[in-house]
Amino acid sequence: MARVLVTYYSRSGNTEKMAEAVAAGARRVGSASVDVRPVSDVTPDDLLAYDGIIMGSPVYYGTMAAELKDLLDKSVIHHGQLAGKVAGAFASSGAIGGGTETTVLDILRALLIHGMIVQGDHGGAHYGPVAFGAPDERSCKECEKLGRRVAELAGRLSGG
Repeated sequence: MARVLVTYYSRSGNTEKMAEAVAAGARRVGSASVDVRPVSDVTPDDLLAYDGIIMGSPVYYGTMAAELKDLLDKSVIHHGQLAGKVAGAFASSGAIGGGTETTVLDILRALLIHGMIVQGDHGGAHYGPVAFGAPDERSCKECEKLGRRVAELAGRLSGG
């Protein structure tokens, strides 16, 4: 059984709603065990226990929240030990053009440096789901799809 972590930072609740939608999609994969945890409840050591890790953040100055960046900075103690795990990212902002895509890419860059596997989406949110303000139906569907795709791939790669 693949283990998937959905971790996020959310001040307004919008990114948390997205995290719940991501987790709902991952849970639709019957062979996946899914944990949803605010980033404040996740340590670098926790990352080792998962086959798939999906991170979400609101946009602050065109990039991820400091709280998520702090976890990634501290995760350097496990550099190379996350290689082969499946990764994904999502972001929310206050407006179109508010930096959601740059934020998703910044999160993915850090996870790629760890050697993690990122599956793009040819038919939707190519890099990862985004929302402008509260997630709408489209954003929630993209979040669910991300969760499902990460859980499925993590399951295949972990033999679960």
